[in-house]
Amino acid sequence: MEHRVKTASGVVSVIVYGDREKPALITYPDLALNHMSCFQGLFFCPEAASLLLHNFCIYHISPPGHELGAAPICPNDSVPSAENLADQILEVLNFFGLGVVMCMGVTAGAYILTLFAMKHRERVLGLILVSPLCKAPSWSEWFYNKVITNLLYYYGMCGVVKEFLLQRYFSKEVRGNVEIPESDIAQACRRLLDERQGINVLRFLDAIDRRPDISSGLKKLKCRTLIFIGDQSPFYSEAVHMAATLDRGYCALVEVQACGSMVTEEQPHAMLIPMEYFLMGYGLYRPSLFSESPRSPLSPSCISPELLSPESMGLKLKPIKTRISAA
Repeated sequence: MEHRVKTASGVVSVIVYGDREKPALITYPDLALNHMSCFQGLFFCPEAASLLLHNFCIYHISPPGHELGAAPICPNDSVPSAENLADQILEVLNFFGLGVVMCMGVTAGAYILTLFAMKHRERVLGLILVSPLCKAPSWSEWFYNKVITNLLYYYGMCGVVKEFLLQRYFSKEVRGNVEIPESDIAQACRRLLDERQGINVLRFLDAIDRRPDISSGLKKLKCRTLIFIGDQSPFYSEAVHMAATLDRGYCALVEVQACGSMVTEEQPHAMLIPMEYFLMGYGLYRPSLFSESPRSPLSPSCISPELLSPESMGLKLKPIKTRISAA
């Protein structure tokens, strides 16, 4: 069910799935995406879907103007900053009467949720981050963003913009080439990108392009954090830096081989075992193991550090290569 939540920085679309008596899982997608194009693969993966839907009520938050069927945002409206978008998360939680929540975000969405967790630590129990950002844009990313910005401004969601975005999301194998056809995943994403309004994507890109470096505050972030990164992601070094900066007692890094940034779509099965052990530390389990859904509030006191050890996180299961982040 879709809800339109009015916030200080505009109206936000929230899609709610599941039993609202269960703990809340908040999701936030990457640039130009929404819950359909960013998390569909994960929730269509039967084992992962059963794990998440069995234990959580899902709240898919779309960046302003990224929801299905969104109209162009008025150009005269002020462009929200990354901090404004993080503050919207709090307003969404308050609208639904939610207390402590679990968060899952991809790249730009991971940055927004991390910033929210740093500002409101008492509202976030855990973070599941896919190809996260934490530093200000590098010169190469800044230039890349400027090219996309100009294309969006003059031509909207044209073919070149979609090619740039697919490079951001997927590995070479998924995008295809002269010899290998483009995969069904990339084709589906391309069709969903056709629905995005160029001005709306431009506004979100502008907010992310102006993001501050939050690395210095990561050490103070004491919620459990599970980071996934594809080894072909353009944000690989950024995710490794974030994992190394976070308190090693609270963070685990899962490297997925032969994968781009959007692990949720390209290799969602690779997320299952790490998420299962991660959530097991909160007393949450797959329905195949336990017939009744846990209804008790999430509690960080029940987490065992051993659940984030390389062995328990699936070190021997390919294509996952897992390591605890260095200090």
